Amino acid sequence: MILVTIFQLFLIIFIVTYLSINMIYLVRLFPLKEELAAYPYISVCIPARNEERDIKNCVKSVLNQDYPNFEVIVVDDNSSDNTAKIVCSMTEEYPNLIFISGAQLAPGWMGKPYALHQAYQKSRGQYLLFTDADLMYRSHALKTAMHTMICKDLDLLTLMPAAIFGSFWERVVQPVIFGFIAALTSFRKVNSSNHQSAMGFGAFLLFKKVSYQKIGGHLSVANEVLEDIMIAKKTKLNGLSILAADGKHLFAIRMYHSMKEIWVGWRKNIFLAMKKSILRAFYYMVMVLCFLLTPYIVVMCNLWMGTGNLWLGISLLGLALSLAAGLGLCHELGLERKNVFLFPLGAIVMVVIMFNSMVQTLLLERTEWRGRTYRH
Repeated sequence: MILVTIFQLFLIIFIVTYLSINMIYLVRLFPLKEELAAYPYISVCIPARNEERDIKNCVKSVLNQDYPNFEVIVVDDNSSDNTAKIVCSMTEEYPNLIFISGAQLAPGWMGKPYALHQAYQKSRGQYLLFTDADLMYRSHALKTAMHTMICKDLDLLTLMPAAIFGSFWERVVQPVIFGFIAALTSFRKVNSSNHQSAMGFGAFLLFKKVSYQKIGGHLSVANEVLEDIMIAKKTKLNGLSILAADGKHLFAIRMYHSMKEIWVGWRKNIFLAMKKSILRAFYYMVMVLCFLLTPYIVVMCNLWMGTGNLWLGISLLGLALSLAAGLGLCHELGLERKNVFLFPLGAIVMVVIMFNSMVQTLLLERTEWRGRTYRH
């Protein structure tokens, strides 16, 4: 137990140190008051498949931007609900809203890249913003993003949104997975022109149109589940400039509303984020559990085995560091501090989802999403 306690402490210190350094390199965007000399035309492209719950509020939040020069293109990806009807009814009120009834899914394509490809074909903007149908934008989002694009001379700006949590299971699982994704993203490397690492957040990908065309657009990632990450990688490999940043002051997302949605949503891609590596997946499963769950177990074992005050104190130090990191995550995500005590359960659920994702990808060789089944 003594060796386990020592190992646990050093592991936690390593993880906390890495996370702290990584966050130093995270660029954060805040609302800007400065006006641009000119406002380039932006085409905001939104794919929508069975999004009747969120689509109206999302599209309205985009249309109500204080940016003076843009269009919004919504592609209905063969929805079976009222998505198309809702968007069509809005076009009468908003002349810069364009509705496209998407074509049937073409062979060799995933649904989202195909919908965005169709939006691009109809776009008129010098800049293209690819975004999602479950987001809520603040009115200054486009101005701030475009100011950043122009001032930093970027080819691609990709942003992480603020997170909205409703149900119990959202507060349990989503913060752990969001924290995990942030930990996997080395912001120093991603935002360095001297490193090939890249990251794309599908909620917000703002391209120069000429840069998007140079890399082949979504046609080049037609069959990718993680099309956002892959298109960012292609951007970087073509020598173009990327900035991955925190955009929580610009827009927000509530990704999933129930445990079922959380499970199905992350199952489709979390193992793919491990590059289909079983070893990598198990490594991160162990790391997540050791950081968020086992500190409690080590403290209890030291108490039960009576190892002495020194080792109990060391185990408590490890738990305190883990809790401190968890509290930092709660602060970043706007959660109450007491939510930190849900993270051990969230770690367990995340690990089981990753295992399920691994089985589905490697053994069943399929991905299921929004009523479609894609074969690998």
